[in-house]
Amino acid sequence: MSTPKILVTRRWPQETLNRVATLGDVTFRDPDTTMSHDEFMAAATEYDVIMPTVSDKIPAEFYPAAKGKVKILASYGVGYNHIDVDAARANNIAVTNTPDVLTDCTADLAMGLLLAAARRIGEGERETRAGQWEGWRPTHMIGKKVSGATLGIVGFGRIGQAMAKRAHFGFGMKIVFQDAWDVPEDIKAAAGNATQLGSIQEVAAQSDFLSLHCPGGADTYKLINAEVFGAMKPGCVLVNSARGDVVDEDALFDALDKGTLTAAGLDVYMGEPALDPRFLKYENVVLAPHLGSATDGTRNAMGHRAIDNLEAFLAGEKPRDLVS
Repeated sequence: MSTPKILVTRRWPQETLNRVATLGDVTFRDPDTTMSHDEFMAAATEYDVIMPTVSDKIPAEFYPAAKGKVKILASYGVGYNHIDVDAARANNIAVTNTPDVLTDCTADLAMGLLLAAARRIGEGERETRAGQWEGWRPTHMIGKKVSGATLGIVGFGRIGQAMAKRAHFGFGMKIVFQDAWDVPEDIKAAAGNATQLGSIQEVAAQSDFLSLHCPGGADTYKLINAEVFGAMKPGCVLVNSARGDVVDEDALFDALDKGTLTAAGLDVYMGEPALDPRFLKYENVVLAPHLGSATDGTRNAMGHRAIDNLEAFLAGEKPRDLVS
């Protein structure tokens, strides 16, 4: 390939932008907003390389239009449900992602959401800032004890395992989990002697806290539904730092109204950044704006990983993180 034309769809940390600028004729898109349908269709016939993010939903019409021009989607982020991998493959477009480098920070954020929801930290801060705190008293803002409780995990990949280690070794929590693959005994032992159960419903029934770490996409769409909420141990706390479409939000609101869920800590939502206005009426729900990987070190590492993949591809080598 002669000098490749490269599109970076969103603003990345500056050191990674400086590096990608050396790889070809690079367009750094401005403004820092999600790409529109029309922009993707125009890009399909203009660029050899597109470096999208997890917030850039690529339209179905893009793939056949890009065939023969766009060679690779070097995505910035571990999830790739914004990309139709089958359509990309059918139109000879490679796809890469950036796993591993955001595992720790995403697990840290999930643990933070769990603690904030359990101990009502968001509610407490709002009360204090509003000048409504009347001082310490025995029955004020009672939360849910974390240490020694049972944590259920849905999705026991890298991030799920990292969450289990934090919960077990940091807070003495018992770990139960569900995953489609039969997890080896050494991995379960390393993650706090975790116990694999046969279904999400079984995990929900045993869990004081239920944390989601499965990928998004068609296979997990609304995976946490009314049936799962109905199976939950009463008073459970839900944590979601995975993908918004994993949770049926109507069923979530119903569980909050019924008291099946005592609280929730959420970092992702259906159709984000548009937020269902019903969320705002629940003081017992912690709402974070998709901050899972939002630390300086991790966001830099994600950019460098995407660039590593692109450099390998441009050199005729197989990228480390080739999805398709």
